[in-house]
Parts: sequence; structure tokens; C-alpha cells
Amino acid sequence: MKSLENKVAFITGGSKGIGFGVAKSLLDLGMRVAITSRSLENAKNAADKLGSKDKVMALEADVRDYESQQKAVDSLMKEWGQMDVLIANAGIGHFGNIDELSVKQWQETLDTNLSGVFYSIKSSLEALKKSQGYVITISSLAGTNFFSGGAAYNASKFGVTGFTQAVMLDLRDKGIKVSTIMPGSVATYFNDHTPTEEDAWKIQPQDIGELVVDLLKINPRTLPSKIEVRPSQPPKK
Repeated sequence: MKSLENKVAFITGGSKGIGFGVAKSLLDLGMRVAITSRSLENAKNAADKLGSKDKVMALEADVRDYESQQKAVDSLMKEWGQMDVLIANAGIGHFGNIDELSVKQWQETLDTNLSGVFYSIKSSLEALKKSQGYVITISSLAGTNFFSGGAAYNASKFGVTGFTQAVMLDLRDKGIKVSTIMPGSVATYFNDHTPTEEDAWKIQPQDIGELVVDLLKINPRTLPSKIEVRPSQPPKK
């Protein structure tokens, strides 16, 4: 994108963590951002923290529900009339041995992390075709690296990685760029964790924000379709 000034980004799960960090990075460049959360109150609180009230929109949406996603997209288009970037970020993690993993935990993980990405892209397609925009999904290193206790999370993120790559091939002839970012350990509130100074070695949400900016600014003839990113210096055991 030649200029990011006043371009519009729609960020799912933007009230905290990676989504919030990306929103801040894009606002700093003059973009407008719409952030979603299952709780409208949480979305509004995050919007207040971001400032720039005329450039931030708080929306309630549950990525597990296609109609909820479509309603949020419709609200964005009615208010601002465009969507240039979709950041499909919302995600959860349930971990445990297959003996312990419940059917409910499995379904919630797949519904949020995988179906939620599908719903986010599907509901945004017409807007993105008009803008010839950019789709960025947030997968994980767990999307190519399996581990004990990660059956549900691995399945969801392997799915996101493969799904995004297929969608990239579907949409590039329509002028829409598609990438997936696969972070390792990030200092976020994921899985009920509260970041502290002990998380300083981890990737920070603003680091992912900088990466998103780099993707948006790269010459459009080049498409980094799958990006793995990890802490450069994990703590010594």
C-alpha cells in the first residue's frame, strides 16, 4: 500500500494482546482501526486506551458466530465505507492430554481458532475485493510444530496455516494479498496469563504490530505468504 493514511483495518480480538498491539501500530501510522471483542465493554475500554477517538471503532462480535461477524463488518462499512486490512487474530487455547481434553474444549478451540478465521474472511470478502486489500491471519508456530497436550490447539493452528495458504491462492488473482503470521511465545493475556517483567524475553505485541506494518508497506509485487517469528533469545534452563 503506497500510503496507510486513513486506511481502515478490522481486527478481531483487538481488545488486548496481539490485536491491541497491532491496532496501536496501525494507528501510529494514521490508519483507522475497528477492534472487536465478545464484550462490547472490553472493546470500548480498549478503544479508550488507544485514544484517537475519531480513528477507533469498538465493536462487539463473536468469531464463532458467522452472523455476529457479518453484523460487525456491516457496522464498519456503514460507518466508514471501506475495509483495507483484515487481521484475523481472535484465538483461545485449551491444553491437556487427550484423556483429559473435553469435547467442549475441543469444539470451542476449533470454533474460535479455525472456523472463526473462516467466518472473519468470508464476511469481509466483498469489502476487501473493493479495496483490493490485505488479509493477515495470526496462526502460531504450533501450526507446524506439534507437542504433547496440544491436540486441540495444534489441530486449530495447523488448520489456520493450511487454510490461509489455500485462501492466498484463491484470492491473489482478485488483487487481495493474504499472509499468515506464526508467532512463538508472545507476552499476552493468552490462556489467562498476565504479562509481567518475567516475560520480557518473549515477543511483545508491538513487535507483531511492526511486522504487520512491514507487510503492508512491502512492494506489492512481493508477498511473504507465511512468516514464522520466535523469540531471539529464550531463557536458559
